[in-house]
Amino acid sequence: MSGNSALAEDGYDHDACLWNGFPLNGRVQIVESFPDIKVEQVSSFPDLKVKVVSSFPDNCGEWEFVDSFPDLKIQYVNSFPDIKVEFVESFPGWP
Repeated sequence: MSGNSALAEDGYDHDACLWNGFPLNGRVQIVESFPDIKVEQVSSFPDLKVKVVSSFPDNCGEWEFVDSFPDLKIQYVNSFPDIKVEFVESFPGWP
């Protein structure tokens, strides 16, 4: 692995706000199967702080929930998540 790689060994690219190439901002659809990312909702020690917005989810950690044409598909799980998220009212992004 190159030491110049922006992708950390845990799959996170903090500069580009990605996890294994998937955006951690944008239009998000909740699915029951075949997600891009498995997400566990936590109240402390998250990997990412998420703010739900109704439009323009341009910043890291801003999610707009949609029913079609998502940028990212997530599935909520209680164990073995890809990432842990905490929903916040302000200051989304990396903790």
